[in-house]
Amino acid sequence: MSKTSNGAQAYQQQEQGYRDKALKLYPWVCGRCAREFVYSNLRELTVHHIDHNHSNNPADGSNWELLCIYCHDNEHNKYHEYVMYGGTSEQKTAAATHNPFADLKALLNKPK
Repeated sequence: MSKTSNGAQAYQQQEQGYRDKALKLYPWVCGRCAREFVYSNLRELTVHHIDHNHSNNPADGSNWELLCIYCHDNEHNKYHEYVMYGGTSEQKTAAATHNPFADLKALLNKPK
């Protein structure tokens, strides 16, 4: 096995470990949209690290929340936007004060 596949395998084992713990600690409900899960669709329920640090896995689960795959993607998109643009809300811009057509009538009525 290559070094890369060993690393991926170790990560999968770590992920499965905290996933199993989180599923035992918390009800099978998405923490955002409140969608409920049963065993047959449990694969769509993910463990989200609140601080976005996948190595921070306290035994009490205080850095985890269960999110459906859609809400989990949304959380990561919001975080990505915050990192890239400094926030997730639109920036307010000042209103334009220049009016390029202010003297248009005078220009049109100007004698030739």
